[in-house]
Amino acid sequence: MIRVNRTDRLYALVEELRAVAPRPRSARWLADRFEVSVRTVERDISALQQSGTPIYAEAGRTGGYCLDKAHTMPPVNLTPAEAVAMALALRHLDATPFRAEGRSALRKLVAAMRREDADAAQNLAACVHLLGSGPVPPMPHVLGIRRVLRIRYTDREGTVTRREIEPLGYVGKPTHWYLVAWCRLRREIRAFRTDRIVSYSVTAEVPPLRRLRPEDLDIPYGDVDQLTLAG
Repeated sequence: MIRVNRTDRLYALVEELRAVAPRPRSARWLADRFEVSVRTVERDISALQQSGTPIYAEAGRTGGYCLDKAHTMPPVNLTPAEAVAMALALRHLDATPFRAEGRSALRKLVAAMRREDADAAQNLAACVHLLGSGPVPPMPHVLGIRRVLRIRYTDREGTVTRREIEPLGYVGKPTHWYLVAWCRLRREIRAFRTDRIVSYSVTAEVPPLRRLRPEDLDIPYGDVDQLTLAG
């Protein structure tokens, strides 16, 4: 028998259901396990479901609550130093179109850590100081929406033009990031430096499907490496 506070009990409920998935646990069994009432278990399960945890009920004598194990992940067992290393790596995204997504990922990583490890990571991070934040792009990640953009763009001579573009990909280098797109004004693929895009708006038009090929990336800056999710 164990007695815990509600936050720890919610976590323990998920781990209990994960351990036996796909078999169910009845509300009565869970109530006995955590020394609470059946009504408390039902409220806890409802709170977890509302937060997006994939728990569902099975009817019948042997029914109960089940966790969809395929759509959940166990706790992230990062050490405090690993968490700080991730924070440092993600800070490099501040000068890229993936800045917001990087910060969101970091919050999720920290939230998934054990409380004592997260506290230790916060204390360690407070000892690390960075000089300067680097340039911040004026636009967020736009590839996922697959829409034509209208932009005002300043070229290297300072001339501002209005263009409609079809985003295809990004090219990043240490000092600048480029949005690679089909430019309807020039009728060819162009690379637009993100810090020179003065403003942009998203239209409702879905562009034709185009593929960005390596040979399309005619940017005179060393070798171009395609990003992967492998370590």
